[in-house]
Amino acid sequence: MNDLDGLTREELVALVLEQQAVILALQEEIDALRPKPGGGSAAKTTPDWVKANRAERPKKERKKRHKSFVRRRERATEIVPHDLECCPDCGRRLSGGTVRRVRQVIEIPVAPVRIVEHRIIGRYCGVCRKIQTPHVDLSQYVVGTHRVGVRVMSLVAYMNIVGRMTKRTIQSFLKTMYKLHLGLGEISEILHTVAKLGKKDKDKLLEAVRGSPYINADETGWPEDGKNGYVWTFSSKDVRYFVFRRSRSGAVAREAIGENYAGTIVTDCYGGYNGVLADRQVCWAHLARDLHSLAEEHPKNEDVARWAKAVMEVYHRAKGFSSKSAKRRRWERVLLEEEMHRLTEPYLESDDAQRVLAQRLEKHLCELFVFVEDPEVPSDNNGAERALRPVVITRKVCGGSRSEKGSETKMTLMSLFGTWKVRGLDVMEACRLLLTGHSVLFPQTS
Repeated sequence: MNDLDGLTREELVALVLEQQAVILALQEEIDALRPKPGGGSAAKTTPDWVKANRAERPKKERKKRHKSFVRRRERATEIVPHDLECCPDCGRRLSGGTVRRVRQVIEIPVAPVRIVEHRIIGRYCGVCRKIQTPHVDLSQYVVGTHRVGVRVMSLVAYMNIVGRMTKRTIQSFLKTMYKLHLGLGEISEILHTVAKLGKKDKDKLLEAVRGSPYINADETGWPEDGKNGYVWTFSSKDVRYFVFRRSRSGAVAREAIGENYAGTIVTDCYGGYNGVLADRQVCWAHLARDLHSLAEEHPKNEDVARWAKAVMEVYHRAKGFSSKSAKRRRWERVLLEEEMHRLTEPYLESDDAQRVLAQRLEKHLCELFVFVEDPEVPSDNNGAERALRPVVITRKVCGGSRSEKGSETKMTLMSLFGTWKVRGLDVMEACRLLLTGHSVLFPQTS
């Protein structure tokens, strides 16, 4: 039964009026909590009792930055003023004025190439009765009998090696941007010329690699005329050296490194480097990936995960070791090798999942912690991996080379451009100087 059934009409009217008063009071409170119109400050929306129970947080000072991250304006090469000659309201003529706003637009020009015609003029001497002509040296502008200048040749080489563009793409780009048409054969001849002039520098790069305390070595596939071959890289901290060979045998590494190398060669576990007459550091990045893959292949085997973690803990402890004492570094290396042997020994002859990796670690036991004894040697082969990455991308773009000369040109240009880049040089300017007879890598020989 409803509670309102027993009320009279007057009582119901009084109840309605009372409820309307309550609604009006609540509406006034709601309006007071809403923000004021016209951009005024917002009313407080949190009750005082909530703030009373909240702990006061100390206000942190804003961290001062060494430099702002605001995009800086470029130096303007052209200024275009925008102003009004007459007032749009009354029509009065305006003069003077101040800069109220600046908008920069960065644009590149699309202009045809400059074709400079050098005319050698002969003049007749009435005394000697000979026509005298000046001797003009254009070696700073053009190479040999090429019709394009050294800047065009540098741009073509840059697009081919750094931009990883095919000859047809280079041809299309030059036609679109500079209204310059070069044949595919002419582009090939430009690349061969740059490589020919840089051959001496490339040979000196190999000597520089052999003189470094360590060498990062690796190889990857590279087709030549549809037949499989390999690009080998032998790199140091500031040198990139590439060579193409049909074979992947260890003879290539022994030929490049030489028999009298006194440093350390950093490689993966490929057997082709076993015969190199030098100390060897096995890449821990490859071993870490193999350990991670092993744990993923056996997710329910806790013994595999525990063993892989124990091996990586030994490596991390080796990476964290530092000492200036050569004797202490040598002793630490011996202790780490003994600890690794204790981890691998139980699985060498077993049928467990760890057997293959344990045998690999045991086989290269003396090559795992060379970096502990010699701090200059890296523990991974990332230097060679980074050097080969552009080669792999180029192979996917162009599919390799089509002749022995093309492969040799590619290796020379990649060696030069890779070394210029790793040394932080302007590769376009370095190539231009090379074409004009000024080597930036070995200036004393230029």
